[in-house]
Amino acid sequence: MKKKIIYKCSQCGNESLKWMGRCSECNSWNSFYEIVVDSKNKASREAMKEIERVSPVKLSDVLVDDSHRIVTGIEEFNRVLGGGIVRDSVLILTARPGAGKSTLLLQISSDVAKRGYKVLYASGEESESQISNRANRILDTIPEDIWILSDTSMDNVLKAIEEIDPDLIIIDSIQTFTLEEFDSRAGSPIQSVECANALVNVAKDKNRSRAVIMVGHMTKANEMAGLRTLEHLVDGVLYLEGESDEELRTLMATKNRFGRTGEIGLFSMEEEGMIPIDNPSEFFMTKREKEELVSGSALSVVKEGSRLIVVEIESLVSHSFTPYPARIGECLRRDQLNTLISILEQRGNIPLYDKNVVIKTTGGLKLREQSVNLAIIMSIVSSVYNRPISNDIVFIGDVGLTGELKRVPSIEGRIKELDRMGFRRVYIPKEGLRQNIEFKNIQVFPIRTLQEVIDHVFIKD
Repeated sequence: MKKKIIYKCSQCGNESLKWMGRCSECNSWNSFYEIVVDSKNKASREAMKEIERVSPVKLSDVLVDDSHRIVTGIEEFNRVLGGGIVRDSVLILTARPGAGKSTLLLQISSDVAKRGYKVLYASGEESESQISNRANRILDTIPEDIWILSDTSMDNVLKAIEEIDPDLIIIDSIQTFTLEEFDSRAGSPIQSVECANALVNVAKDKNRSRAVIMVGHMTKANEMAGLRTLEHLVDGVLYLEGESDEELRTLMATKNRFGRTGEIGLFSMEEEGMIPIDNPSEFFMTKREKEELVSGSALSVVKEGSRLIVVEIESLVSHSFTPYPARIGECLRRDQLNTLISILEQRGNIPLYDKNVVIKTTGGLKLREQSVNLAIIMSIVSSVYNRPISNDIVFIGDVGLTGELKRVPSIEGRIKELDRMGFRRVYIPKEGLRQNIEFKNIQVFPIRTLQEVIDHVFIKD
């Protein structure tokens, strides 16, 4: 059988008969990868494309079905996708080993099957018995409409799709599958992209739309393995974050053609699987009575996607017996922590050059917003003074290098959420509120500088 080798750019798809260091179309460097092409198969594929060519239609004439989503019973998963799984969508889920990808997808399969849909779960990494053992451990009952296939051949998966006619197809993982017409090994760029292309064609079939969720491997740099082309092919990219020894798991959409990006779903990893966290604020706060208050704790409000979460920030300041004190932030970047400590030393007049400083959050939530910086500093001050801050006080605001408090986005909505939850006081930047709003229970303290906040909380109180 006659074969030939061509080279394809992973960034723009430009093809060449020889390898080039820089693409002549998009000017990207080292983006060409090798493809072994069967000339007969390619000719037949081109002929098929010619037959299947369709005419364009007006956008205004395209009808959208209101029931185009498969809404699962897992609300945190629905939230991330924007309301459920779109019926002709292709999603890819990636995470570190042991984060719970397969567990979550098996729970989704069970929930979808119980709602009357057919599910095909194809795994190139686990045997049928391994999948069955996990299902028996985390599922109460195993629905009849879940089919499993343990194979690394995408050709066999495509045949199984024709036989079973599933509504949802789960591939675990895309880097383990191969198509027979390509000679490359499993996990190579060409195999991963072409297998994904085949699944996209299955999902986007106008006569029978199907939803596809693929698992993608993650690199040591916490990025999805393989070419960026794979991310461009799919409709959504989901990241499942969380260490294997921690309870909290965070599901985030970094790409979503059918909803907003940045939305997160929160889960707790338990023996019976991934349990959705319905009330995040309770999960990320420690309930204490007034006589149980401890130093080194401060509260703030973070915005994760469309939801507002009250988070507790804890700090521990201790004397250092080494020339270089430790700066440990389990929930934020070390550079950010060092910057806040420098601001506190210079603008808050609290020396920390001989002190170890450790920061973490209750529940292990990662701090990505600048709105928590004031709360981080106040938790450190509380630890240094060994004086607790009342658990009905919240701090919202960024702190500049000048020691001035800086305004943060959506501050009105954050305060409304605190007011609803019954908090008594909130400290915000001066002129942080863009409009005059009256709140029922909470008292708002607009303050200009960090030093004023410290004096107000620890001296006036």
